[in-house]
Amino acid sequence: MRALRATGNRRLLDGNEWNGPEMMGLSVIMMGPPGAGKGTQATRFARERGLLKISTGDILRDAVKEMNPIALAARTKMDRGELVDDATMVEIVRHRLAQPDARCGFVLDGFPRTVFQARALDVIMEDGGNGPLVIIDVTVPEDELVRRLASRRICSNCGTGADPFGSSTTCKTCAGKLVARTDDNQVVVLERLKIYQRATRPVLDYYRMRPTFRIVNGAQAPEVVARELDSMIEEASKASIA
Repeated sequence: MRALRATGNRRLLDGNEWNGPEMMGLSVIMMGPPGAGKGTQATRFARERGLLKISTGDILRDAVKEMNPIALAARTKMDRGELVDDATMVEIVRHRLAQPDARCGFVLDGFPRTVFQARALDVIMEDGGNGPLVIIDVTVPEDELVRRLASRRICSNCGTGADPFGSSTTCKTCAGKLVARTDDNQVVVLERLKIYQRATRPVLDYYRMRPTFRIVNGAQAPEVVARELDSMIEEASKASIA
C-alpha cells in the first residue's frame, strides 16, 4: 500500500514524487469502544503510512485549553461519560478535513459515533472528493475494556496518553505527571460502554455491508493487532477500487 504525504508535491512512502494526474488518498475510520486500542493503532498506522491522524478528543482538548466556550461545554459532557452532540462534532470534523494536510488521506479516531455523523461524513467526503473510506472495527470483550480503562493514564500537563503497557509515572512528551483520566472511573466507564452500545453500534450496521468494512480482534497483543489491521486495510483499499 502506498499512501500519499500531504507536504509539498505529492510524495509516496517510497520517497518518489507523484507528478501524474491527481491520486486518491487513503482514508480510514478506526472504530471500537473506549479502551479497545483504536487510538494507539490509528496513531501507529497514520505515522507509518504518512497520513494525518485526526482524533476528535485531541481537537476538543486543545480547544478547551484555549477556553473555547463550545469546547468547554462539550468537555463537561465528556467528563460525565456522555457523547458530545452531533452538530458540534460534525462541524469540528468538517473544518478539520477541509485543511490542506487532510487532502491526501487521513485516519479518523473517535468519529463517527452516530448514524447522523456517519451520513454527514459521507457528504463531507463526497464534497471534498476524498473517495471511499476503509472502516475498521476493533472489537474487545467488555470485561477487558473495563480493566484497561481503569488503568489508563494521561499527562496532567499536555494531555498525551501514556503507554498502556508501560510503568513510567511521567509523560514521554513533556515529563509531566501521569494521572488517571477523569472519565475513566468504573461508574463512568460502564456508562460510556452503555452509550457506545446504544448510539455507536448502529453506525457499524450502517457500514457493515460496504466492501471496505473489516473487523479486527483487539484483544490480541498490540503487534498482532497491528499486523492484522495492516493486512485488512491493504485488502479493503483494493476492494474500494475494484
